[in-house]
Amino acid sequence: MSRRHRAEKREVLPDAKYGDKILTKFMNNLMFDGKKSAAEGIVYGALEKAEDKAKRDPVELFHEALDNIKPAVEVRSRRVGGATYQVPVDVRPERREALAIRWLIKAARSRSENTMVDRLSGELLDAVNNRGSAVKKREDTHKMADANKAFSHYRW
Repeated sequence: MSRRHRAEKREVLPDAKYGDKILTKFMNNLMFDGKKSAAEGIVYGALEKAEDKAKRDPVELFHEALDNIKPAVEVRSRRVGGATYQVPVDVRPERREALAIRWLIKAARSRSENTMVDRLSGELLDAVNNRGSAVKKREDTHKMADANKAFSHYRW
């Protein structure tokens, strides 16, 4: 990490089919070894499958799923006098989005369906209905922050 100044954020181009920047970030996170067309195929296939099941606009469905996964607070380690405390802090909007994307992909990859398209569409539908492992991860993060509310005065 540079000591001179913060790295500037690079702006991503909107995706080809829906014109959504967050969807592009999602695809870039899903992508392995620079295989962008494979990632696009998976995401578009999952969105179509989710649209067929839910009978709703796929991009709206995707955004609602992400909103249900985004954490509001998280805990960060803080050393005070030889002891390490888990201090609850609010999450910045960019980080909320990044965590939600990461958790959704991880949850989809750990599912037991046969193809990644099936896994991702299943996890998206679960997230829209406020269930599934990605939403559980958010709930666990909130519980951890709530349990350590007593150390919130160590916030920096």
